[in-house]
Amino acid sequence: MQDPIVAASFVALAFLLAGMVKGVVGMGLPTIAIGILGVVMAPVEAAALLVVPSLVTNIWQLVAGPSLVALFRRFATLMIGVCVGTAFGIGFLTGGATALASAALGTVLALYGALGLISARVRVRTQSETWLSPIIGVLTGILTGATGVFAIPAVPYFSALGLEKEELVQMLGILFTVCTAALAIGLIAHGRFPSSVATGSLFALIPTLGGMLLGQKVRNRLEPQAFRRWFYAALVLLGSYMVARALIKLHA
Repeated sequence: MQDPIVAASFVALAFLLAGMVKGVVGMGLPTIAIGILGVVMAPVEAAALLVVPSLVTNIWQLVAGPSLVALFRRFATLMIGVCVGTAFGIGFLTGGATALASAALGTVLALYGALGLISARVRVRTQSETWLSPIIGVLTGILTGATGVFAIPAVPYFSALGLEKEELVQMLGILFTVCTAALAIGLIAHGRFPSSVATGSLFALIPTLGGMLLGQKVRNRLEPQAFRRWFYAALVLLGSYMVARALIKLHA
């Protein structure tokens, strides 16, 4: 995509759509943005453009909920695990070996969403959090570093713990803020976030915020059960898209 106006318009449209999805279900920004932008650029370049929009929208999301301090304390070991795991996984993203990881991630995401839609709920006892949260954090971090997408296994884990609608959305904001910060540090350490990319990432914030505002208006009108259906349907669609895109890339 050589024309800079066409390129900027494409980036803006990708982040507008991704922001709308995030506004409705509290997640999906990295998956949608990286998926669409991956048509015209390498995943590591798309992940770098994601840094500023993801960081700002997730901070916005985490401060808007009712239980910031309590949730952060409850899942502190998970957040530490995310940072450790991202440091291990970042080499896959910067090295370009992302297709298989994306396919696996998308498969799990779609399967979990499908189970949620048919009401086959998985439950995790709160007593298990002490030992399970750090493990979930490390695995999520590894996949964050490898694919630039922050979802598995933390998102199903939070849902399985039975967090309420607003708690879940706020906890996703906390998780994604930490994931974004860890990913940004990894990209900087590998020389993949120069000033030119930082400027483009800042530009992408404008359509992302616009899309998120529109999506939040939709979410505020949803009843808890309707929200859950949207949430699980979004997981199925996002996961299926990731798998299809990865398979096309593998067979190209």
